[in-house]
Amino acid sequence: MTNLNFEGAAVGVIAFLIIGVFHPIVIKSEYYFTDRIWPVFLVVGILVIAGSFFVSNSLLAAILGVLGCSCIWSIRELHEQRERVEKGWFPSNPNRKED
Repeated sequence: MTNLNFEGAAVGVIAFLIIGVFHPIVIKSEYYFTDRIWPVFLVVGILVIAGSFFVSNSLLAAILGVLGCSCIWSIRELHEQRERVEKGWFPSNPNRKED
């Protein structure tokens, strides 16, 4: 009988979920803080990726890697979200002072 390895499928499903969760995070972050919050995403991404090097469980290390890379990819998405707001595709925060 063949032993099946479900780790690859698990990482795929979790990556899908992480990416799905990051869409509203990016939208809300741009709405409340503008795209100038990008350094937070960078630092968190680097820390999470660095943390993945020290985890002995390969599944957890892969998930942390996906999470960290998603944080870093969100920097680009923040800038694109600003452009979507400027085009009127998403609402701008009326309480935020523009400079």
